[in-house]
Amino acid sequence: MTWMDEFWRLNAVFLVILLSFSFQGAHCELVVSPVVPTLVKAAAGSTVTLAVSFSGAPDPTVTWFKENLPVVTWTIDSSSPPDIAPNYRQVLRMRKDGSLTFVNVTRNYTSNYTMKMTKSGLGTAVTYFTLLVFDNIQNVELHLQPDPVKEGIDDFTLQYVMSQGDVEQQMWFFNAKEIKTDSRYSVEQNSLVVRRPKRSDTGQYTVKLENPFSTVETDMNVTVLYGPDEPILEARPDRPFYLSGDSLSLFCQAEGLPQPTAVWVFGGENLSHDGVLNLTNVQTSQGGNYTCMVLNGQTKEQRQKNMTLNVYERPSGNPVCSVQSVNRNTGLQYHCLWWGGTPLAWLSFPALSNTSSGAGNFNLTVTTSDNLNRKTITCVAVHPVEQNQCNVTASSPVDFLPAVRTTFDLGEGKIVVTIQCVSEASPEAVVSWSKGSEAVISGSTYQISNNTTQLEIRYYNVSSFLLQKYACTCLNPLGSRRREIQLRGPSISDFRLFPNQARTVVTLTWEVPPASVVTGFDIQMKGPNLPSENHNGSQIRGSSNKYRTIQLKPGSARSADVFNLDPDSTYRFRVVPKARITEGKPSEVQILGPGGGLSGPAIAGIAAGIPCSLLFLLLLGGFIYLCVYCNKNKSSRQTRYPVSRAVEKAITAQPDSTPHNLLTGGLKSPPDYNRLHQTPSDRSVALPTFVPPQPVRVATTV
Repeated sequence: MTWMDEFWRLNAVFLVILLSFSFQGAHCELVVSPVVPTLVKAAAGSTVTLAVSFSGAPDPTVTWFKENLPVVTWTIDSSSPPDIAPNYRQVLRMRKDGSLTFVNVTRNYTSNYTMKMTKSGLGTAVTYFTLLVFDNIQNVELHLQPDPVKEGIDDFTLQYVMSQGDVEQQMWFFNAKEIKTDSRYSVEQNSLVVRRPKRSDTGQYTVKLENPFSTVETDMNVTVLYGPDEPILEARPDRPFYLSGDSLSLFCQAEGLPQPTAVWVFGGENLSHDGVLNLTNVQTSQGGNYTCMVLNGQTKEQRQKNMTLNVYERPSGNPVCSVQSVNRNTGLQYHCLWWGGTPLAWLSFPALSNTSSGAGNFNLTVTTSDNLNRKTITCVAVHPVEQNQCNVTASSPVDFLPAVRTTFDLGEGKIVVTIQCVSEASPEAVVSWSKGSEAVISGSTYQISNNTTQLEIRYYNVSSFLLQKYACTCLNPLGSRRREIQLRGPSISDFRLFPNQARTVVTLTWEVPPASVVTGFDIQMKGPNLPSENHNGSQIRGSSNKYRTIQLKPGSARSADVFNLDPDSTYRFRVVPKARITEGKPSEVQILGPGGGLSGPAIAGIAAGIPCSLLFLLLLGGFIYLCVYCNKNKSSRQTRYPVSRAVEKAITAQPDSTPHNLLTGGLKSPPDYNRLHQTPSDRSVALPTFVPPQPVRVATTV
């Protein structure tokens, strides 16, 4: 700047002052005004001045107030020093223009300051200042409440603390994004409140603190603990059900922070602690509800979820169907059973009902009708493992034959006749008994079995049984059948003989007529004694003309074996039926001998040849008679000779009426031709011996 510029500037200032005094002279007023902004910011420990300027009066009195407390008073240009309050003398200084200076200012000087300037006769002028003293921000820390933070439970707060400093502005950031106050966040004086935190609120939180003289940022990582979430359950392999003996694994997992632990529980017992349950050779007892419990170890929160494990087993065997009488034989109850298995099979009779069914054991009762007779009804059995069925047919009783059995009660000495009437029927027929026109009731003489199919009749004498007619009626809901039976005395039918090849052992068999009352059998024989019949063990050769009992058989016997027979001897056998001590008619006689044992066709051939044989014998007899007659006439003219010993022997010898090689069967022996030639008058005369032809073998069965 040149001296010319300086000259003009001084002239301008002089002109302003001159004009000022000119106006004051015209109108004088005390005026004070700040030279610096009224809001003054200062760093702690620095020097700061609240500068003012005034006009309108010389040497005014200046007073500075801190809030309402005067701290400095002074008259400008006075020779005496400013009057400073004792507590402020170390810091406050008054300048000549009335400005107030703070030396090494501290934070406690932050306040509102007022300057009043007065001049006698001119009134008072006032100006205002605000002084803000800031410490540098240092050692800022963040604190979290509560810790740890749980999702959705309570709000959490981030609050900062610092060793010193004054904050003029705070800003909060989440993962570098500034946070503003809204429904979820609240920025307060020295904290940040996060309402109902979520797991997404996990991250880095930063606070930025500022004043005119310092800026500090600090951050904290906040983890929002959560979970466990609802467990996810899975079975591998995944099937609607498993069969007994299968193997599988159950898995359980749930989201959470930290990762929750999973425990499988079944029947009140912990089975697994890692969320995996392996089941091998699983049984039906292991089927049911399995519970997975998940626990967050830090939050102590837990959840659980159930899983149903179906372990099935096929019912044993196959369904079984039956039908029985109900409601006094007026109804039919169809029954279907398929027991066992897990779960029980579901059973139904679709042909009888579309609405009725049951599990495992099912009964269905229906009214009897003709269309059910011999109609096949199917039971449908449904099980998760298998579907099956069974059939049942209800039928009325069919024709039957009563069966008679006779025993002897040694204790009572009575003959016991048991009549059994069983008719094939479904359901089983109920049997009722009658004698003549009267119903038979159980008592001392008559006893009816529990299932009514047997009637026992007890008498001492067999005659009491004879000529009595008993009737049994078999009845079920679909119909009835009735049969009568008349008991008869002891008798035998179809008696047969079966020798072994050597003819040393023979088996006798026989049958008893159905209504015959028999308690035992006498096995009788005619022929040589058996070794067992001799005391010395020797066998007597020869024949016996009487039948003798060689064995006793009970009434249930239908065969007998005879041992130690002589193959060269002839035996006759018969069987005598007995009812206690009453004997019945003996059986037909069966003969065993050396020539016996002809086959049926041979016997038939012999029987057919009998008429021819008789005719031949008749012709032969006539021829012989003619020869004898002619010989007699001739001998009357010849010399008589003594009878030879051979002829005498032939005359005196008695031939066996039963040749060993013939089955007599009641036939007469061939005639003795030598005896026919003899007469009392000529026995001393020797006659030529006549040799008859060989006899014809005939056999018959008696």
